[in-house]
Amino acid sequence: MKSAANTQTEIAFLTKTPAPKIQMDQFVLNVIAYGWVSFVALLCILPFLLILSGSVTDEKEIILEGYKLIPSSLSFEAYRFIFTVPQEIIRAYGITTSLTIIGTTISLFLVSMSSYVLQRSDFKWRNTFSFFYYFTTLFSGGLVPLYILVVNYLKLNDTYLVLLLLPLINVFYILVMKSFMRSIPAAITESAKMDGAGDFTIFIRLILPLCKPALATIGLFVALGYWNDWFHSLLFINNHKLYTLQYYLYRVIGSVDALKIVAEKSGMNVPDLPGEGLKMALTIVVTGPIVLLYPFIQRYFVKGLTIGAVKG
Repeated sequence: MKSAANTQTEIAFLTKTPAPKIQMDQFVLNVIAYGWVSFVALLCILPFLLILSGSVTDEKEIILEGYKLIPSSLSFEAYRFIFTVPQEIIRAYGITTSLTIIGTTISLFLVSMSSYVLQRSDFKWRNTFSFFYYFTTLFSGGLVPLYILVVNYLKLNDTYLVLLLLPLINVFYILVMKSFMRSIPAAITESAKMDGAGDFTIFIRLILPLCKPALATIGLFVALGYWNDWFHSLLFINNHKLYTLQYYLYRVIGSVDALKIVAEKSGMNVPDLPGEGLKMALTIVVTGPIVLLYPFIQRYFVKGLTIGAVKG
């Protein structure tokens, strides 16, 4: 006689549902899709690898043979030139990093709070305020009035605040966040009010946690704006201790180019200075932190961008 254990094993084997086989057309589709995505990903990675290779290639080799993925001879002269005065670039890194962290945090708070108010149906002035916000995306005062306002009236030139305040608010981000918040059920707000929660408590404890995808998406754009900002330094900053990273590296390239031009015209003997390799090395120095940050917020970024596009 069969044991109870053997009987149960046979029953489980007979009643087990066979795994569905992948259809041939689905298999071919997967191969084509994954192959195409891999090809596109490779095309996106190749320029970055070419920049990395160019940054460690000898300048004479670049001039004679052009850029190559695998350099014949390695040279770190460009990086040595960048860090000739390390305290300067470290200071510029500190200025840009602090601006990015502080500015992004404040900007996200102000943008999300403005969006929350504008999408509330019980705020009777929301259409009027929305019009004024939107109007600023169509018309602006221009560069000269901005310069006069900042320098002559606000007296913010050569200050840390001018670098922090000018990129702080972007109306487009408010409109995107407003569209995203409309997808949050109104019943959440109503039930919280019935429990006695105030508007600020609802915003902080209920609305913001539900807006993580949109916050990550907009936060990345705001952070990139602060990180890549050099124009405001060019306009309003003369103190070298307040140079942002981008503007400092811009001045480094300008100084090298000017020195080469003077040397060529005067016939001076100037040691070989990195030119093209320097530009590649500066690109690596500037983009490194952002490239490392992106994978951590990629899932929120894709979700927030998709939802904002659908709801908008």
